[in-house]
Amino acid sequence: MGWLRRLLGDPLPDDFAGTLDPGENALCAAAVFAGGHVVVTELGLWLPAGRRVGWHLISKVTWADGTLTVIEAEELGAAGNAVLLTDRKPVRLGLPRPGKVPWMVRQRVDSSIRARHRQEVSGGGVWFVQRKLPGQDGVLLQARADSGVDPAVAAAMAREAAERLSPPGP
Repeated sequence: MGWLRRLLGDPLPDDFAGTLDPGENALCAAAVFAGGHVVVTELGLWLPAGRRVGWHLISKVTWADGTLTVIEAEELGAAGNAVLLTDRKPVRLGLPRPGKVPWMVRQRVDSSIRARHRQEVSGGGVWFVQRKLPGQDGVLLQARADSGVDPAVAAAMAREAAERLSPPGP
């Protein structure tokens, strides 16, 4: 079956460790030096261990010297209709033949962002980002505070921002 997928243009590697959702398609893929593959789909970036990171949960991605560095956000909870995030440690993926992967990852991450704003507060700042959720309608407000910011202050700011951005009720 692998040769048929390749003939028809499906770039999903034969040894792909994950399971795509129905209707989810591999757009491009690249082998990783340490083993496995990264796979780009409409819904997110699949890491070599077979775990997908949704585009709305990639805080930052860089491509330099043959290495794709991905910083994934972790959801801490909600503040009203906003989601509070914190960044995980960077994942560095060496790609010997990257093909379109770095470009497509950058394009997908950037296109998930509808608006962003940074608000400085005591101890640092808070990033507010409105993002499109992959495969869904609408946008989600995310708030990511710097490590020196009081979490309660960030949550209150996020709650207020979400209320201001919500459409007026009937």
